[in-house]
Amino acid sequence: MPDHLSKQGRSRVMAAIRSKNTKPELMLRQALRSAGATGYRIHLTSLPGKPDIAYTRWRLAIFVDGVFWHGHPDHFKPELASQYWREKIARNQERDVRNDAALAAIGWTVLRIWDTEVKDDLDGVTRAVADALRALGRPVVSQ
Repeated sequence: MPDHLSKQGRSRVMAAIRSKNTKPELMLRQALRSAGATGYRIHLTSLPGKPDIAYTRWRLAIFVDGVFWHGHPDHFKPELASQYWREKIARNQERDVRNDAALAAIGWTVLRIWDTEVKDDLDGVTRAVADALRALGRPVVSQ
C-alpha cells in the first residue's frame, strides 16, 4: 500500500518524531535522580547504539525503546502493516541486536525497557535499574 502522504509530507511527519529525550526517557531519568542513581551519561555517541542512559563506571547501557518503532508484539502487527513498515521495523530490530552484541563484546550490560513500561510502572523500572547497578557493584541506591 503506497503512503498517503507526499514525500515532503512524510519527511515533515518523521522529522517531528523525537529519537532522544522522549517523555519516557525524561521520566526515567528523573526517577533515577530521585532514587540517588546519578552519575549516568546520556546518548553517548562513543558507544554502539548511543544508549539513552549509560553508567560508564559500571558499564550499564539502558535503552528506552518505543513499542512501535522497535516492534513490540502487542503494538506492532506485521500482518497489518505495509511492506515499508515491516521492513523498517525489521531493520530497527536487527540494529538493536547488533548494538546489544557490540556492547556485550566490549563488556557492557544492556538493559532494554519498553516506553510503556516506564509509563505504566516507573517504580518497577527504577528498581530494575537499581538492581542491575547493584549487581554490577555500584553502592546501594535508595528505592
